[in-house]
Parts: sequence; structure tokens; C-alpha cells
Amino acid sequence: MLNKKENMKRNSSSQVVDMTKGNIYSLMTGFAMPIFLSQVFQQLYNTADALIVGKFLGTDALAAVTSSGTLIFLMVSFFAGIAMGGGVVISRYFGAGDKNKVSRAIHTTLAFGLASGVFLTVTGVIFTPVFLRWMRTDAAVMPNAVEYFRYYFLGALALVMYNICRSIMNALGDSKRPLYYLIFSSVLNVLLDLILIGIFHFGVWAAAAATVISQGASVVLCMRYLLRGGNIFTVELKKIRFHRDLLSEVVRYGFPSGVQNSVIAFANVIVQSQINSFGKFAMAAYGTHAKIEGFAFLPITSFNMAGTTFISQNLGAGEYDRAKKGARFSILATVVLAEIIGIGYYLFAPALIGLFDKSEGVIGLGVKQAHIVALFYFLLAFSHGVAAVCRGAGKAFVPMCIMLSVWCVIRIAYIAAVMSLLGEIEYIYWAYPITWCISSVIYLIYYLRSDWVHGFCTNRS
Repeated sequence: MLNKKENMKRNSSSQVVDMTKGNIYSLMTGFAMPIFLSQVFQQLYNTADALIVGKFLGTDALAAVTSSGTLIFLMVSFFAGIAMGGGVVISRYFGAGDKNKVSRAIHTTLAFGLASGVFLTVTGVIFTPVFLRWMRTDAAVMPNAVEYFRYYFLGALALVMYNICRSIMNALGDSKRPLYYLIFSSVLNVLLDLILIGIFHFGVWAAAAATVISQGASVVLCMRYLLRGGNIFTVELKKIRFHRDLLSEVVRYGFPSGVQNSVIAFANVIVQSQINSFGKFAMAAYGTHAKIEGFAFLPITSFNMAGTTFISQNLGAGEYDRAKKGARFSILATVVLAEIIGIGYYLFAPALIGLFDKSEGVIGLGVKQAHIVALFYFLLAFSHGVAAVCRGAGKAFVPMCIMLSVWCVIRIAYIAAVMSLLGEIEYIYWAYPITWCISSVIYLIYYLRSDWVHGFCTNRS
């Protein structure tokens, strides 16, 4: 096994990182930082749309763009979860030194991305009006929302394939190249927004078109790199197909993550539909809060992704104690970072929300939500941190069950109850910290009492 791994390392790109050796804390931090910066630039896609649309096209257009996040996440989240499963499989076999299975897992994951991207494009374009009516989108916002969504989903293939390529590179310890590609595409997106909307004064469709073009550029760069010869990850177009044995593993580890993502997204769509019933100012405020929260939580997401890769590689190599140490560090780092960020958001919420819209109604509702949820970010971080550990250990079924029961069933039941009894928007906001608290207690019990480090044992050859 050692000879096999050493041979793999000699034949790999210098960007590929074996995380089974070396200082745990510097490895994980060094891996997380490029992911963090990548996530920042990825968030710039829709945030640039929101800022520029709000400035040049007004509140109705801003509401259409900012309210899109929950529906888009619902549409792509399941397939993103399968991509996570592909990353876990690739990391596991890279840690174990199995070059053949690494290659077949990569080609299988790419095949899945192509199929799911085509499916999302067709579904999103055809059913956009149906989804928006189901979400009770304000009639004044509906024309802009339909326009934005349809153009956005025309580029669903690029969105899915970038996430697939990034998952492959991250699974092999390479978090730098996805960063470089996203910097380029994010700058391109902002320039296109300014040109199409700021100069030519096109409608909200132009914001979606700019995002699609930019995402397509990042996919071209990713595939150009993966197609290079002489590396463990080298992709050959003729080999992109479903390898049945590897597909079953990708689905086994990815399906629960996909369901988990979809459950969270579905619950958020229910919340969004309730928010939409309060009118366009509530829609714009909720969407703006989501944009800010997306940025605020990037460091936590980055450490979680680093933790999943670290744990997968080390458990694949049989380094159980090392995996435990990495899990503790990842969870602690995310909890501390989340609370620091939450305090900052609590204090500066009016200024941050005002960057998107100066309307008193939007700022007032956005600040109210920020003041309710921001100080509880440590609970959200803990839940996501343990979920990332479970995914890295091949135990993705556990977070799926917890999210389904708590973040979907309990959250939706709570909202239905308070809306029928009280009918005030702030009680919707409280759904988040309440369910974060419940899930964190369950995750803590599981983390302390379960044998999660042996998640792959029954599958080891």
C-alpha cells in the first residue's frame, strides 16, 4: 500500500495534496483558505447581480433576483449532494492509493454531472412559472422573476459542471486552481453586469445571462486543466461514462447528502413562500439577508469542506486517530469563526443591508431578521461541522435523517403553527435558531457516542 501511494504521488500534479501526512492544522487551514476565497468569488455571482440590479432597475427587479436563491438552491442541491458523494469516493481511494478507482470515480462523477445538468436545464426552463406561482411570488415581481429564472437555468449545465470539477479537484487536495478559475469568472461576471445593465440598461435577464456566461468560462478552464495528460486525475473524453461499481458508491455516499441539501432547500422554499406573502419589501429584505449570510458563512463552509476531504483521505488510509484530531479542529474552528462573524453582522446589519437597498422597509425587516438569528450562528456552524465529519466518514445517512426531521419537518410545522396563531413575520425568522439548537443537540450526542471513524470499514477491500 505504501509503495502504491508513493507511486501515485510521483505521478501526480504538484497541486494534488496527500493529507494523510504532515501537520494537521496547517494542512487543513492551508486547504480551507483557497476554498474560502473560491466561495467568496462564487457568492459574487448573484451578489453582483443583486447590487447592480438594485441600483439600476429598482426594488421590484431586486426582489426578483434576491428571491431566486432558495428556488435555485432547491433545483441544484440534490445534484450538488451527489457531487459531494463523488468527492468522498475519490478522496477515499486517493488516500488508499488506488489509482484505477480514482480515475474511474472521476469519469463516473463527470458523467453524472453532464446528465444532471441537461435535466436541470430542461426542467428549470419549462417549469419556472409553476415554481414561482407555488412560492406565491408577488404579482408585481412575477414578470422579472420568470425572466431571470429562465435565463439562469439555460446555464444550469455550466453551474453543475463547475461544482463537479471543483469537487474532483478538492477531493485530491487541490483547492487552489478552482480559486484561480473563479476569480477570473467572477470578475467577468461583474464586468458583464456593468456593461449589460449599467451601460445598455437591459432588464434582469442580462444579470442571469452574465452569470451563465461567466460560469461557462470557469467550466472551460476546469476541463482544460483536467484534460491535461500525465496526472492521476487526467480525464479522457471517451472514458466519461457510468462505471456501475463506482456509480453505486457515488450514489451511496452522495444520495443522502443530496437529500439533505434538498430537504434544507425545500424548507427554505416554504419559508420563502411565507415571506413572499408579506409583499415585495419583505421579499427584498429576506433575499438581501440571505446574500449577506451567504458571505458571512463562507469561512465555516470552507473548513467543513476541508474537514470532509481530510477525514475521507485519512480514513481511506486507515489513519483513525489523525481523522479524529482533524474532526475536532474543523468543528472548533467553524464554531469560533461563526460566532465572531455573527457578532459582527449583528452590529453592522443596517449598513450591510443598506448596501443593497436604501428603502426603510427593506432595511427595517432585514435588520430585524439579522438581530434574531446572527448570535446563534455558532449552533448552525456546529450542526454543519458534524455533518461534514459524517460525510467524510461515509456516514452521510446520519445528517440526512437529522436535517429531514429537524430542519424540514419541525421547521415547517413550527412555521405553520405560528403563522396560523400569530401571523407576524418575526416568528418566521425564529424558526432558524430554534431548529439549529435542536439539531446541534442531536449532533453532539451522535458525535460523542457513535463509532463514526469506521464508516468505511465494511467497504474496505
